[in-house]
Amino acid sequence: MTGASFEVALELWASSLREAKARMRPLFLQERMARSAGLFLDGLLGAERRKTGWMRAEAAGDPGPWRQQAILGRGRWEADALRDVVREYALETLGDADAVLVVDETGFLKQGKLSCGVARQYTGSAGKITNCQIGVFLAYVSRHGHALIDRALYLPKAWTNDPARRAAAHVPEEVEFATKPRIARTMVERAIEAGVPFAWVAADTVYGVSEIEMALRRAGRGYVLGVTGAHDFNSWIGKPEVVGSAAEIAAALPSSAWRRLSAGEGTKGPRLHDWAYLELADLEADAYVSGYEGLWTRGLLIRRHVADGELAYFTTWCPTGTSLETLVAVEGRRWAIEDAFETAKNELGLDHNETRSWHGWHRHISLVMLAFAVLTVARHRANAAAEQTPPRVSRAARRSSAGPFRRSGASQDVSASAASDPRSSSPGQSGAVPIRPASNALI
Repeated sequence: MTGASFEVALELWASSLREAKARMRPLFLQERMARSAGLFLDGLLGAERRKTGWMRAEAAGDPGPWRQQAILGRGRWEADALRDVVREYALETLGDADAVLVVDETGFLKQGKLSCGVARQYTGSAGKITNCQIGVFLAYVSRHGHALIDRALYLPKAWTNDPARRAAAHVPEEVEFATKPRIARTMVERAIEAGVPFAWVAADTVYGVSEIEMALRRAGRGYVLGVTGAHDFNSWIGKPEVVGSAAEIAAALPSSAWRRLSAGEGTKGPRLHDWAYLELADLEADAYVSGYEGLWTRGLLIRRHVADGELAYFTTWCPTGTSLETLVAVEGRRWAIEDAFETAKNELGLDHNETRSWHGWHRHISLVMLAFAVLTVARHRANAAAEQTPPRVSRAARRSSAGPFRRSGASQDVSASAASDPRSSSPGQSGAVPIRPASNALI
């Protein structure tokens, strides 16, 4: 694990936070509102376990939560503009042509019926149908790290078809019912329009639908999208004959079709599974994207759990010749959005929103996304600084090379450079501040 010195880590942290505040400053017409937004961001990044209005106000030194609440409520500023700021800020550090966009959703448990979008619906956060809001998110994942760059509150038809509830929660008139896949497609298309560099999209079974598949093919992007075992597949001329549901195809595979590969490093080491990949058809790129050349392959990727044999299925689209290792690595990038949800909820108050309105939800979530981006950017910069810091030479090492009572010219140069480098730890420090390393690059 790499790490920067304590001094360097603090300065990088402070500079990343100052930069984030400066970038969102133009969104606010009044200086006092901009200052309150900055204090709101401080509160999200602070040590308080609950990021409620009262807790943030106490941390900011305010007599009550009214200024903090004004940021989410009566203040005049656009949450979508902050979303764009977050995206641009994160991409300056994380941007990579081989990056993966990951789509997923998370639930926000609620009581009552007044919070915008709340309904009895299934959420993986609770593992059951319960009273909650559902947010659909888009994460940007590259070899440099990951960040949340887009979000949208899912509104069930019970909300979109009820004018009184819409008015009470200040839902904009232009907002209509949209399925979760449609929301995801809109966010991916928004990323493409904004020039976000990426090569792949990964998602679970909720989003493995033809609507998203066709949109990505037309955009010239690869994908690894989860599907159910009932999803039908068939091969075309030139490929081994395959026909049937994903589960039926998997059951007929010989043992030689499976390979044990890691989908990336987890908290307990490599995340090993058995994998099988079937190429189903080779198609000309210009059939979907005018002017594109070359063949792309439609395929079926199957993952088998080593311990219990549980299967998961993925429909894939990639340039012909793409290796199984690459597809596995793309699918493995999905863990990053789960990490983002966990960190944002446990440390940044993602699910501590106290507002009931459409605007309040999107403002709160966008501010949390900015706080998460600050963490990611600071971590990446600290890792880069640690790699550039000259190694420290111990006294024992100097004695072994220069004798017990004299120093060589080389050891004097190392000592002098360390003393003049502000990134070096000062005497008496026990060591470096650990920073989580960036994710591995795609194979």
